[in-house]
Amino acid sequence: MKVISFEFEGRPSYGLVTDDGIVDAGDKLRAEYNDLRALLEANALERLRDLESREADFAVDSVKYLPVVPNARKILCVGINYMGHIKETGREPPDYPVLFTRFADSFTGHDEPLIRPGASSDFDYEGELAVVMGRTARHVSRDDAMDFVAGYTCSNEGSIRDFQFHTIQFTAGKNFYRSGSLGPWMVAAEPDVDPTSFHLQTRINGEVLQDSPVDDLCFDIGQLIEYCSIWTPLNPGDIIVTGTPGGVGRVRKPPIWMKPGDIVEIDISGVGVLRNTIADEEMA
Repeated sequence: MKVISFEFEGRPSYGLVTDDGIVDAGDKLRAEYNDLRALLEANALERLRDLESREADFAVDSVKYLPVVPNARKILCVGINYMGHIKETGREPPDYPVLFTRFADSFTGHDEPLIRPGASSDFDYEGELAVVMGRTARHVSRDDAMDFVAGYTCSNEGSIRDFQFHTIQFTAGKNFYRSGSLGPWMVAAEPDVDPTSFHLQTRINGEVLQDSPVDDLCFDIGQLIEYCSIWTPLNPGDIIVTGTPGGVGRVRKPPIWMKPGDIVEIDISGVGVLRNTIADEEMA
């Protein structure tokens, strides 16, 4: 089941992506659940299954894609979490997950432009698997953690590298307005969906720059949920962006930065392809 947040003719909504198009669940369930986060908070994701056989309301190319959960309360990102990326940066594997936060407005949706800020041209790509929480997780064990997952989506966790390394804290470089993306949809966590079997590629203008199995993670999804749930409640609609593989632009010689006109694709087998163009910030 593919779950989407979108906007049609200026009206935000959510629904399902089927073979025929998009079924508008917001139109049918809005009285009970105003948006996808509200549906997840009510533990009502299964309500969408009742709509799978409905006729599509819109073509997939007629809507504006939004980040899967546009109003996520918490977005936790993991740094230095693929063994290939750890190796290329010359680091040792960390003892604990390296965590930082992103704000919801630092992300945009599928087929929307990522914004290269006027303050810097050091705009790096980071293809990542993102996990959407479906139940409140607090003090959850690694063995039980996957029971709390609603589903999976793709992320380009775009980074402004010079700002990222101004200090030992990553916040500034990771939160420029619409510098990252989430989407195109969430694939629901189901018994036949195994995230350890996913494979991730990042492509710019068709050139493969990152290519890695997701099971190259230093800390797997269960470990991340276990660790994060010790210090904060993970609530429905919260997102964990699990880290990027080796091949980022910063370590290449010369560096490869995303630039206006580029088409960047994050392709995760079993999930989908998140595609964005790059545009310069419009300065006042």
